[in-house]
Amino acid sequence: MRSVAFAALGAVVLGGGVVAWRTATFEAPASAQAVPLAPAVAVDAEAAARRLGESIRFQTVNNQNPADNRWEEWDKLHAWLETSYPAAHKAMTREIVGNRTLVYSWPGSDPKLEPIILMAHQDVVPITAGSEKDWKHAPFGGELADGYVWGRGAVDDKGSLIALFEAMETLAAQGYAPKRTIYLVSGADEETRAGGAKVAADLLKQRGVKAWFVLDEGFSGTTKDPLTGKAVARILVAEKGYATLRVTAEAEGGHSSAPPRETAVVSLAKAVTRIAERPYPTRIDGAVSQGYQALVPQASFQDRVMLANLWLFEPFMARKLEKSPAAAATLHTTIAPTMLEGAPKENVLPQKAIARINFRLAPGDTSDKVMARSKAAVADLPVELSWEKPPFEATAVSSTTSDPWKILSTLVADTSGATVAPGLMRAGTDSWFFRPIATDTYLFTPVILSPEEEKMVHGTNERVSVKALGEMVTFYSRLIRTAAG
Repeated sequence: MRSVAFAALGAVVLGGGVVAWRTATFEAPASAQAVPLAPAVAVDAEAAARRLGESIRFQTVNNQNPADNRWEEWDKLHAWLETSYPAAHKAMTREIVGNRTLVYSWPGSDPKLEPIILMAHQDVVPITAGSEKDWKHAPFGGELADGYVWGRGAVDDKGSLIALFEAMETLAAQGYAPKRTIYLVSGADEETRAGGAKVAADLLKQRGVKAWFVLDEGFSGTTKDPLTGKAVARILVAEKGYATLRVTAEAEGGHSSAPPRETAVVSLAKAVTRIAERPYPTRIDGAVSQGYQALVPQASFQDRVMLANLWLFEPFMARKLEKSPAAAATLHTTIAPTMLEGAPKENVLPQKAIARINFRLAPGDTSDKVMARSKAAVADLPVELSWEKPPFEATAVSSTTSDPWKILSTLVADTSGATVAPGLMRAGTDSWFFRPIATDTYLFTPVILSPEEEKMVHGTNERVSVKALGEMVTFYSRLIRTAAG
């Protein structure tokens, strides 16, 4: 017994020594790496805000059913962009592909240099029916009030689209000529992933384009990080996958006054519950691990110990991060039942009841694994499982040591004043289609939001401050001049 006790004590001492040594010698992964940046250009933030407000008034609302879309609003937006940004349109060539997706090209003087692709989409999500009264300003009024531009799309994603055009208009008007070709791609149907961006990516692929890097949206800057409580700007280097599972239960139907023991709705409810109640295990690895370990220098002592020794403390760190829904969503594949349909009338037993469950696939979890796991959960129930659309798999991780990363991380740190770290995109973007033709793909929207402001994206009272919009224009203009020469 004494030898066992000494062995156990030795293991504890040795383990403690390993933890202490790893904590003391741990070096955080790449964060901001200083490289020379182009100077800022003068920006008229008020004028940019007025134009953003005008763009919001074009109701490019992308509905679940495309037949409900008012496609003429996209056409009006295109004409307005051409009128509002004449110098940019003179410098660039515009193509309209797919269903109103825009592809602009600004030729560089050195064809040997790989081009860059900058992205921002035109479409917006609908507002929740009946919520109009909850908006302080009309959701499609594009009003300027209290230092903000209000309306659907102010942040997601017309804010970025207008900031890009403002930057390009300013540079073009000054006679700027890039050495590296610049592509500006603006999807018309990003919110439903209907494939306009895929048409654009296929077009560039056919032309032999291989991009140095792609930059698309990624609402990843926060004034209060869930781990450190401080401002952190995450440049997202990977994207979760996207898949919607269709669960179908069939029965004879009939009158609700004489229901069978189990209706299609009951079978469906059981199936949805079983799938939803089998959460995927959490993991701190890949881009997520890089992102949090980059915060070690500003973390508390306890968190530094855990982050430097995830081999031992990963479950404890995961438990801490899970207190934040946004952080928790990056740690595992998420399951979200979102849509239900059944009988056309309340007193009719449906012959078919359908549910849709949206999965966001963490790297390492494939759609095949998700389907197998879901089928195992409902194996004894009279339901069928299928994919609503072909799934999007999780992406590979882009470099955090490349020259584009160095430019982006330096610029983000310089313009935001926040600590820069890599991260994982928990939603989906049009850039997914461009990864085959790009060396690296990064996701970052150059605006820092508070936890409360983050709720307005796809929510009520969406808005962006005039000051933040001006900073976005500055960010894009400096990025273009630095990266494209």
